[in-house]
Amino acid sequence: MDINGKKSAESSDQTEVDQQSADNTTTSSSQAADLAAQLDAALAERAQLQDLVLRRQADYDNFRRRVEREKLDIRETASMDAAMALLPILDDFERALKAVPADVDDQAFRDYAKGMELIYQRLLDSLTKLGLEPVESVGQPFDPNVHNGIQREEREDVEDHTVVEEYQRGYRFKGRLLRPAMVKVAVRP
Repeated sequence: MDINGKKSAESSDQTEVDQQSADNTTTSSSQAADLAAQLDAALAERAQLQDLVLRRQADYDNFRRRVEREKLDIRETASMDAAMALLPILDDFERALKAVPADVDDQAFRDYAKGMELIYQRLLDSLTKLGLEPVESVGQPFDPNVHNGIQREEREDVEDHTVVEEYQRGYRFKGRLLRPAMVKVAVRP
């Protein structure tokens, strides 16, 4: 029995070792599956966070561009308003310079008129640098988008619907119409 007893003890020890190995393998498989699931969850969370960061960055870039565009629009509107406020002054200078007689003998009066002309030209040059452009009218076909026709005159010496006289100059500011020109239009009898 010794021999048989030993064999049976060895046999039971071997069975226990096999069972522990099987338990360890099952536990290792279970732990590996848990770790794989945790890794997958972490990678999915990382992808979500990365997507969120990219979306937030794109939103910020769009916001920054919109704010810059709005600032530019505000500056342009302010410049346009300032130019619009100065147009009556330009009109007054033009009327004053047209009223100066050409054959004045008084040197002081001529110097005064020359000074007014220089001031007018300087103001006009400054506004032109900012983007103010006069609308060409006389001799042009009447365009209701840029001309305000306030008088019609029957004439045969010019084309029909041609501007023959400008009462008040029109202006554009950076390509946008600031004020239409007030004009007289020729029509065929």
